[in-house]
Amino acid sequence: MKNDIVNDLISVFGSSNVLTKDITDELTHDESLTAKHFKPIAVVFPTEESQLIQLVKLAKKESVALVPRGSGSGMSGACNAVENSVVVSFAKMNKILEIDCDNHIAVIEPGVTLMQINDELAKYSLIYPVQPGESSATIGGNAATNAGGMKAIRYGVTRNHILGLHAILENGEKLITGGKFLKSSTGYDLTQLFIGSEGTLGFISQLTIKLSPKYSDTVTMLAPFDSLNELTAAIPKIINTGTLPSILEYLDFLAIDATTKSAGIDLGIPEEVKQIAQAYLLIVLEGNSSNRLEEDMANIGTILESSGAIDIYSLPPQSGMALVDAREKAFWVAKAMNANDIIDVVVPRSTIATYLNKVSEIALQSGSLIAGCGHVGDGNVHLSVFQNDQEKLHEVMFQILKVGTDLGGAVSGEHGIGTEKLGYYSKLENSVKLRIQRQIKQILDPSNIFNPDHLIPPKI
Repeated sequence: MKNDIVNDLISVFGSSNVLTKDITDELTHDESLTAKHFKPIAVVFPTEESQLIQLVKLAKKESVALVPRGSGSGMSGACNAVENSVVVSFAKMNKILEIDCDNHIAVIEPGVTLMQINDELAKYSLIYPVQPGESSATIGGNAATNAGGMKAIRYGVTRNHILGLHAILENGEKLITGGKFLKSSTGYDLTQLFIGSEGTLGFISQLTIKLSPKYSDTVTMLAPFDSLNELTAAIPKIINTGTLPSILEYLDFLAIDATTKSAGIDLGIPEEVKQIAQAYLLIVLEGNSSNRLEEDMANIGTILESSGAIDIYSLPPQSGMALVDAREKAFWVAKAMNANDIIDVVVPRSTIATYLNKVSEIALQSGSLIAGCGHVGDGNVHLSVFQNDQEKLHEVMFQILKVGTDLGGAVSGEHGIGTEKLGYYSKLENSVKLRIQRQIKQILDPSNIFNPDHLIPPKI
């Protein structure tokens, strides 16, 4: 049977676009630290929508699971191969089909990467502003997980930039949603149904994305605080000024020490400040007027000073860019330090200090080391958990996630559920929501061929 399927795949994609014997391990999973994965029957590389339609019909006929894959930069196991599956890599569906400067949109295939689109948009002084931290990530993969990133406070997350899409459904039909317009009150928003669905409802085969102007000037500020409560209290004051930063991040003293050392950055912070600083607020402002940015810096500086900042540093452009880049690579630092798991809880912005204080209590009681940073402007907290006892690790993870949901938050702010957080999600999410999600999955994918055992917890 396996040979028959492989032969059928070759007939659809051609032998050069079907891997069976030379499947590298990296093609079978993403960057999640704990999620399991299996060796698939094959990895295929479609180049056009018509091949996806044929593949779906074949998979349905043979009861084979289809696992879509972007660049594998996710962190939740959303593209991890399951048993009896075919991994569908979109690496070769990577054409930029149209850039419409008048409407500020682009039409692209799902395999287009963030670096690829922004390199092309630079010719037009435009950007695709969603930056989850890995420039090799595909926009199709970002759409599947509703990726966010540090600039979400100003620009929003992926779902705020997807205006329409093509999706290949379980019966081989092509769904077309949205278009080159910014709003619509025409029926259910099926575009948004697919954003964040982690490939469980169908293949996204084309995307219409919203673009933004590229600013000419950038300034970076860094403010250490000796209290996280003081740091978080400054956030609404900054936002109330009407000056919306592009980046508003916090790093605890462990996170900033690890990231700067890993990147070889010396920010010039005096040792006496490092000794008392518990957390740092990283602020990036963008604009087209250097005079206006100087005014904004002065206003924010006044707020930081009155909020208890130990000091305020205006970083040179090179240092500022290096720090932002290092913060984006915080996961790799945690991985290199052998973190046992990571968390990306999102909570109401005003509860971040409360949440992190409770996390500190959990760490102390369990004998775990938990270091953190996050998008303090939108309540997305990233934590690296160090706990070698697997049974204790599972309990610590559950407690940390439960504290977040009890505060009105959610299990994942941007990484998604995948397979890694499936067990926690099933216990902490509203049961009615889970039931409706299962029903939607059943309607759109009754054969359960699209990424089974991901995102949607089984009914217990």
